[in-house]
Amino acid sequence: MTETNVQEWADSTVSLKPGRQRDVRYRVYRDDQGLFLEMRNPDDSPIHTLELPEGMKLERSSYEVLLRYVLLDLVTAA
Repeated sequence: MTETNVQEWADSTVSLKPGRQRDVRYRVYRDDQGLFLEMRNPDDSPIHTLELPEGMKLERSSYEVLLRYVLLDLVTAA
């Protein structure tokens, strides 16, 4: 399986709600199966990998907005 980075690993602090935030690392990559947004904790433990719709290449700030919504969803579900 061949992986191509669309966006290299980046560190981000995501605001979940007033006074609460979470540090994450993320990257966007493409492989034979599709386009993915991979999120990890600062210690490199996995959080979630989200498959993105084909053709969805965004600016870095847009990926960070997407991170926030995915993390909010995961926190709510837990």
